[in-house]
Order: sequence, then C-alpha cells, then structure tokens
Amino acid sequence: MDALHEFEWKRPGTLAEAAALLAANPDARLVAGGTDLVPNLRRGIERPKMLVDLGGIAGFDAVERTRTGVSIGAGARLATLAAHPLLVGGYRAIAQAAGSVAGPAHRGVATIGGNLFLDTRCVYYNQSEWWRASNGYCLKRGGTVCHVAPQGNRCHAAFSGDLAGALIALRAEVELVSARGERRIALTELYRDDGRAWLTSERDEILARVFVPTPAEGLVSAYRKARVRASIDFPLAGVAVALAMREGVLHELRVGLTGTNSHPLDLAGVEAMLGHPLGDDAIATLGKLVQRQVSPMRTTVTQANYRRQVAAITVQRLVRELLDEARGQRASGGALAEA
Repeated sequence: MDALHEFEWKRPGTLAEAAALLAANPDARLVAGGTDLVPNLRRGIERPKMLVDLGGIAGFDAVERTRTGVSIGAGARLATLAAHPLLVGGYRAIAQAAGSVAGPAHRGVATIGGNLFLDTRCVYYNQSEWWRASNGYCLKRGGTVCHVAPQGNRCHAAFSGDLAGALIALRAEVELVSARGERRIALTELYRDDGRAWLTSERDEILARVFVPTPAEGLVSAYRKARVRASIDFPLAGVAVALAMREGVLHELRVGLTGTNSHPLDLAGVEAMLGHPLGDDAIATLGKLVQRQVSPMRTTVTQANYRRQVAAITVQRLVRELLDEARGQRASGGALAEA
C-alpha cells in the first residue's frame, strides 16, 4: 500500500456543520471509523482533497429506546451494538450482525453508518494502484471494462455490509441529513443494484440515524454468514431472518441478504407464505426463491454458484432454527422480550 496523499482534515462539532462542509466541498469524503475508507486511500483508489471527521459530533453514537422502537445513531460502534441490552433481545439479528463484522479491533472503531455505506467490493477493484493499472483498471474506477463480465456495461462489485441484511429483515428506516434539510426513507430505498453507484443518497447527504420499529409479538430474528475464514472476512453470503408464528401458521416473515448482489436484498415473494404452516415444502420453496433472486458474480475467490447455493441453504437452516425457537416460546407460554 502507498503512503496517504495530502488532504485537509475537518472535525465539525455538529451535523449541520458537517453537512455545510460537504455542500461547499464536492471532493470531500466523510470518515468515522475509517476501516473501509483508509485502506482505499492507501491503495490509491480514492484521493479526496478533504476528509470530514464525524467523531466529534455529540450524540452521533447514541442508542435509545423510542416510543415506536429503537433509534441508533450512525456513529454507534459495532462493538457497542453487538452487546447493547436494547438489541440482544428483540433486535437480536442486529447484535449478531454487528458482532460478526471483521475482528474485535475493527468492531471497536467501525460504525453502523460506515457499514451501511460500505463501498462495494470486487477482487479486481480492492487492489493496489500498480495491480489495477497493470490490468487496465476496471469499470468501477478508472477503466472501461468490467473484468467480471467483460461483455456487459455494468459493474458487478458486491455489497458486503453485514448490518444491512439484518436491518432490512427488521424493517428499518434511515434519516439522511444535508444542508438542504433532512428526510427519512426505508433502508431498502437507500440502495440500487449497481456496483458503481449502489447508493441512492445524494453526495452531500449524511446518514444520521437508523430507526428500527418495535418487533411484532413473538418475533424472533437472527443473522448468519458464510465466509472463507471464521473471522475477519466479508460475507460470501450473509443472511438475516425475522419470523413470527401465530396459532401454528406463519404470521410474519422477512429475509435480508447481503454479499451476493450489488445491493442488500429484501427477498421478494415471501408474502405468499403468510397464513400457512411453515413445513418442509414451504422451506424448500423459500430456498428456491433465494436461488432465483441472488446473483453472485466472480467478484471473490469463491465460485459464484457456491455462493448462490450457500445463501439458499443458510436461509433454510436459519428458518428452521427460528421456527424451533418460536415453537418453544409458544409451548412455554412466553414471548420474546424487547430488551
């Protein structure tokens, strides 16, 4: 890796000040934990003239109960989320996803905002300057050809943030702030299926907070991921499931996936399963839905078809685990506590 280039460093005290800096400096980039941005700077992938450090903004890392659920500041550290008492109960998938990211040192500085805005990844992109130059760069940065799919005209770099899948399964919304004002959207609306432009937010918008609604009664959730090594690695396929059973039939089901597409995936078609028992046939159908909708490409050292198969199998296994848990709660007459 190369030495860092020269840049101007700003540390605003409020979100409004940070938004003003972004509006006035089109080449500026935000930095919080820096676990993704700094390696890209060292590789020469990005060379912004200004870095805006969000670490000095009071309350930017707050995790609080609200009247309708939980509010998570975009600056909240992943290590905090993995052990936070508000999350390890009714929002367990979030805690598990946060606890699965990289290693302990990374989680101690990385933030939920950085994980949600994580740059898409590919073996042809996340390399040193000289390596990328020797391959003619790529469609995502500096080149004209996607080395993953040379005959196409789009970038297939994969989105690999763990938190997005869990938050999608729990119906999260996000608040975006800019010098023009603020807006609140469903997390699913933050992404598009494009490896080069995977975010729908404007260049000068800052992720301020994540809002997660109170889980339905009896809802259970969890997150699992497949990766090359048991720690450090990004997901080859990350799966979050949230489900609730009522009187023996499926009352609620949502599946979020990450690591397979250029955007985190909210699995479609599960609504047709609601109101029916969740038996072997239904779980087999769920696996087929996953295989049809995930679209892994040759963006990692692992074969694309393996990632497709492992995503489907992980969903099926996780659904079975949660189904047993939900049935156990019903048998004991208990319900999942929010905290």
